[in-house]
Amino acid sequence: MEIALLSFPSLKPPPSQTQTQTLKPTSPFLRSSRPTFPSSKPPSYPSIRAAISRTKKEETVETVKEQLENCYLLAAVEYKGFTVKQFQDLRRSLPDSSKLLVAKNTLVLKAIEGTPWEALKPCMKGMNAWLFVHTEEIPDALKPYRTFQKEKKVENDFTGAVFEGKFYGPDDFKQLESMPTRAEIYAKLLGSLQSPAIGLVGTLQAPARDVVMVLKAYVKKLEEESGGN
Repeated sequence: MEIALLSFPSLKPPPSQTQTQTLKPTSPFLRSSRPTFPSSKPPSYPSIRAAISRTKKEETVETVKEQLENCYLLAAVEYKGFTVKQFQDLRRSLPDSSKLLVAKNTLVLKAIEGTPWEALKPCMKGMNAWLFVHTEEIPDALKPYRTFQKEKKVENDFTGAVFEGKFYGPDDFKQLESMPTRAEIYAKLLGSLQSPAIGLVGTLQAPARDVVMVLKAYVKKLEEESGGN
């Protein structure tokens, strides 16, 4: 009796295939069990802080420009060394016709660029507070700061100023502080009108500001006289 031997193919892959092939999971349950977390990096948005800073700078420039309207004198005061209380006291000591503002030099320079106030460029260094004087009475406007210096024993001084387009350095402030007041100019005018013509000529040879004030006073006097009649 003959027995037929049947041969079946081996279920084991050839050795070469076993070494070269890697099992790739096809089911999600067979994938790596290592947890994944969302990225901790925040989303990229425009910098809000930068936008706020830019807005504040623009507001400061506009504030300076507003203060320059009807301004007769702009002076820089050395700011470094002031305490908060000292600066608050200084502000309270100033008349309503003067405004003290703290602003960066670059922002003030941007505001005065292309104007007669640009002569203040030599002051654009260090830390400054800015005094805006909105009255023709320059000596009276500067006097409160001098009083404050003496009473509080503050060494901070003016670093410069611009008046009628001209720059005045720290050593030139005596000229500003010794300018005649309006009352003194009126008295000078009345004296000139009562004196010979030479007196009036002498008055007209005075600085331009004095002449303007004299003429204004004369016009006002004529108006008062005509109104009284």
